[in-house]
Amino acid sequence: MVTSSEPPTTAEIVRLLIDAGAVRFGDFTLASGQRSDVYVDVKKAWTDPVRLERIARGLAPHVGDVDRLAGMELGAVPLVVATALLVRRPLIVIRKAAKEHGTRLRYEGEVPPGSRVLLIEDVSTTGGSAIASIEVLRAAGARVDRALVVVDREQGAREKLASVGVRLTALATLTQVRGARA
Repeated sequence: MVTSSEPPTTAEIVRLLIDAGAVRFGDFTLASGQRSDVYVDVKKAWTDPVRLERIARGLAPHVGDVDRLAGMELGAVPLVVATALLVRRPLIVIRKAAKEHGTRLRYEGEVPPGSRVLLIEDVSTTGGSAIASIEVLRAAGARVDRALVVVDREQGAREKLASVGVRLTALATLTQVRGARA
């Protein structure tokens, strides 16, 4: 694997995922409930520090002019942390459910009113989890108009996010992953 401070190409991201065993072909039920012959589990890649750094280097150039990075537990957290370290921005971790004790917040980290926040995800399918994360951030006072994902499964997330004023950028698409199957 290439270890460089330069951002990886789309082809390198796809190869990194395949080599990590993060892409499997078969018969799968996705979190969205949809069936698919391809399963992408970016966690298989981010558990290796070299691969995690390469993915973060791919995400970093897309951060742009935002105040904070955010991602939902579990799949996005290492991606957000590694990218935040590279771009030197604070981060927010969104919980799937509010804590039953303490502050009972749905997130960890500071969300100053009006702060510009970039949502980072591992995989997008229909956009449901991204929308849930965006709602938490906006309810806390953040401005969210962009989301960044490692793999877009091209099954409606881009359009669903656009309908709430959020532009989706992907390092790779499912079409590109399928094309590299060999």
